[in-house]
Amino acid sequence: MLPGFDGLRFNHWQPRLRDDRVLVLTLDRKDSAVNAMSQDVLLELDALIERITIDPPRAVVITSAKAAGFIAGADLKEFQQFDVQGTVGDAIARGQNVYQKLASLRVPTVAAIHGHCLGGGTELALACRYRVAADNARIGLPEVQLGILPGWGGTARLPQLIGAPAAMDMILTGRNLSAKAARANGLVDKVVELPLLEDAAAALALKGAVRPFKQRATAWASNTWLARKLLAPQMTKQVARKAKKAHYPAPYAAIAAWEKTGGAGIGTRLAAERRAVVKLASGPVARNLMRIYFLSERLKGLGGKESGIGHVHVVGAGVMGGDIAAFAALKGFNVTLQDREQRFIDGALARAQTLFEKKVRDPAKRPEVAARLQGDLNGDGVARADLVIEAIIENAQAKRELYAVLEPKMKADALLTTNTSSIPLTELRDHIARPAQFAGLHYFNPVAQMPLVEIIHHDGMAAETERRLAAFCKALGKFPVPVAGTPGFLVNRVLFPYMLEAANAYAEGIAGPLIDKAAVNFGMPMGPIELLDTVGLDVAAGVGHELAPFLGLQIPAALATVDPARRGKKDGQGIYTWTNGKAVKPPLAKDVQMPSDLEDRLILPLLNESVACLHEGVVADADLLDAGVIFGTGFAPFTGGPIQYIRSVGADVLVARLKALQGRYGDRFAPRPGWDNPTLRS
Repeated sequence: MLPGFDGLRFNHWQPRLRDDRVLVLTLDRKDSAVNAMSQDVLLELDALIERITIDPPRAVVITSAKAAGFIAGADLKEFQQFDVQGTVGDAIARGQNVYQKLASLRVPTVAAIHGHCLGGGTELALACRYRVAADNARIGLPEVQLGILPGWGGTARLPQLIGAPAAMDMILTGRNLSAKAARANGLVDKVVELPLLEDAAAALALKGAVRPFKQRATAWASNTWLARKLLAPQMTKQVARKAKKAHYPAPYAAIAAWEKTGGAGIGTRLAAERRAVVKLASGPVARNLMRIYFLSERLKGLGGKESGIGHVHVVGAGVMGGDIAAFAALKGFNVTLQDREQRFIDGALARAQTLFEKKVRDPAKRPEVAARLQGDLNGDGVARADLVIEAIIENAQAKRELYAVLEPKMKADALLTTNTSSIPLTELRDHIARPAQFAGLHYFNPVAQMPLVEIIHHDGMAAETERRLAAFCKALGKFPVPVAGTPGFLVNRVLFPYMLEAANAYAEGIAGPLIDKAAVNFGMPMGPIELLDTVGLDVAAGVGHELAPFLGLQIPAALATVDPARRGKKDGQGIYTWTNGKAVKPPLAKDVQMPSDLEDRLILPLLNESVACLHEGVVADADLLDAGVIFGTGFAPFTGGPIQYIRSVGADVLVARLKALQGRYGDRFAPRPGWDNPTLRS
């Protein structure tokens, strides 16, 4: 037993005294694949610090035994329980107290960071005197993405360490930094290769380091009273360009806490931080964003790890098919890409190179990634593929004819999937020789950015097929949502009435920018008119022709006939003119008035169809529906999703508003079946 530690047993920490009398505290949280700062972990760290205070070593190095990284942050399940119990303030105070004891140790302390270092892990590192990072480290404070702000000293310490501009950028965006970037801004004192991490940390602890004068001067100057009064309004304006305070209050609270107390002592700064977290945690935004986080974890857990898929063959080198192929190659799969003409394949390969240049940081690795994607005009890759993805035109007969050619060439255990966005799988399944191994795999545009993939199932599909496809999506870094194979599936089905009503409003003479403004004011990431142009008026029309009869809706003239030269963003001209990939919207007249019911006209059809999807079992439960619509459409995350929003406003209130619109505009606003579901009132 180490001196001073007699009689102590630890479940999560492993103390070890090196020959140079540097004490290494290794966190290896029991029964967990990653380290998270639970209350048990904190209490054990507190006990260790108490013993170190009594019998100090020469220095302390804190490191992790987990291969994945240092510390992933606080235990969020515990945090949810504290919210339910009303004890968030106590939990925040406990963490702050333990970290402050660490910061007050008279011996040098070093955080030895590898892999992920997030939230409470970054705050632990900030409480140390020095930080050494392995070259694979990623360091961040993502709390604003959960509707709160760093509460264990992140907002209190980081601005004083690296200067307010750099610190607040990390805090307000939730972005993480590479080890190299963290070294450049002063967050990390040294970067080394992973095998050298502990020795480098111990050496730094014993030798010490002096921060460059420029870093120290910036840190001091940017936290003065005058700097805070000048910088805080600028920060607020920057945040306001992307998020309203009513929708996402956490960044504004972080700015306010820093502005008021950034020049005060550590005790005052920590107290302001704690008050802000407690207030935010009890609000609906934080609770909804926390719920979404756990929904994303649920989706990640579908399918397990192994898909048995190594080679992917994609048929159709258009925008969707080509991008699906390129993204799979980027994520490590061998991919062959087939089309009827080489010129289509060449165009897709050119787009793929652009993606690789953007996403692969190391230029030396780009040829290796590019080599995984091969053009395949003759379709020779079908015979080698574990997964075939069909991404041709939205025509059921054309797809059936293609399957008749593909299936005889495929391996016995290979999966066949379609990227159809609206065709019911029953129209395709009955013409498949291997229906158990056939499914829909519906991506969203742009493939590299949209996080959702719908796994479309049908009665004859094997459970193993769904599991393998979910594992494949996980390997891509996508969220899989299993949905029924009815027209439009989930995302397009709930999105179509929203976009259709926007087209109706536009046809009535309401300006496109005003329609977009109403949707963005609600919390949508992009207005529906801009979205129509982005997905393509031709694509929207194709989906509309499939869905409108099923939903009993009429397609407006703007989508009934689409000029092939004016399809939207991809042509540079649609409803809007597009320049350098951005919509050029005509300015609104100064005296223009937004119709009082415009927001309801747009949002209520989406909610109405969400209720119908839940009623019909398009997804298994309300949580999956909310996750699918948020990750598939960007539906205002702070609301928690369509069903959670209905619960918060009240189902009866929304039904009354639908009926009012029905009386004003017609039966397309009639409440759909399912509004009496008890789930909407829980």
